[in-house]
Amino acid sequence: MSKEAIQAPVSSDFKILCHHIYEYHKGLRSLVLHTMNNDERDLVERSLALRNISFCIQPVGDHRMNVFFGNPDCVEIVRGFHSASLSDLTDEEDFMLGIMLGYDRAAQCKRFLRRRGKA
Repeated sequence: MSKEAIQAPVSSDFKILCHHIYEYHKGLRSLVLHTMNNDERDLVERSLALRNISFCIQPVGDHRMNVFFGNPDCVEIVRGFHSASLSDLTDEEDFMLGIMLGYDRAAQCKRFLRRRGKA
């Protein structure tokens, strides 16, 4: 499938996803988390597969989804998390995910300690 084959009108969510894809290709991110309406799931899957980008999609309620994509090793770690919801991640998983997403390391350490009741 060519890039031209994806020409249906797209939402602003999808346009932001495309910007995240650009940032991933430029090396600004190793892993991306993008939450969007699941109406465009097929389009998202085709777009990422077309670019040979590893991804994992997890439902968020009935109408939204979390799209994780990027470095295959990072995506594989996300697949290994056994929680259906990000709010149910263990303290360690939450810390790892924040680091992989590029969040501030010191802030992640503080968050981890706070979650563990040691801050």
